Amino acid sequence: MKLNVLYELKDKDGNVKPVFTENKLGQSILRFFRKFISPIDQNAQVKAGFLNHIAAYGIQIPIITGSWGNSRLISNLTTTTGKAGVASRINGSGAEAAFTFIGVGTGATAAAIGDTTLQTELAASGLSRVAASASRTTTDTTNDTATLATTFTVTGTAAVTESGVLNAASVGVLLARQVFSALNVVNGDSLTITWNFDVD
Repeated sequence: MKLNVLYELKDKDGNVKPVFTENKLGQSILRFFRKFISPIDQNAQVKAGFLNHIAAYGIQIPIITGSWGNSRLISNLTTTTGKAGVASRINGSGAEAAFTFIGVGTGATAAAIGDTTLQTELAASGLSRVAASASRTTTDTTNDTATLATTFTVTGTAAVTESGVLNAASVGVLLARQVFSALNVVNGDSLTITWNFDVD
């Protein structure tokens, strides 16, 4: 399955807040610093200090390490348990429920196929795991893409650095996880996340 996730951030008045999308060089820099530094504190805020700033946001130099835009579209990773869950859903051999929940968090450790949870899932400030709107959309052939979409209405302040798709309101099986440079959200913001799973 090809996968991609779209992030769109707006302020309380509905104005788009620009976000930076890293290219391969920018992603490499971010991963390197996060091997040694965990930049987000227990209050979901970026820790003080220059190195923490780089580990949270990377080095944002337009064209060289990425680009600014009205949204961020990035690919992600399907987990081992997620692949088993998809196989179960196809032929009914297994008990996995449908993967319709989106969670976000502040974990900065790179996504890995062995992941079974988000690293540090958020459960406050309007950023708790939610049941997404599920539909089928068309990428290459009619209805070949499973789409999940939701909008979080933020009631606090957080630096969101990870997102995932699961099959339960709590715990559950992790289908896919994605880690990225911090998206700073504040009270009144709306964060729209759209996951697409293109069956190829």
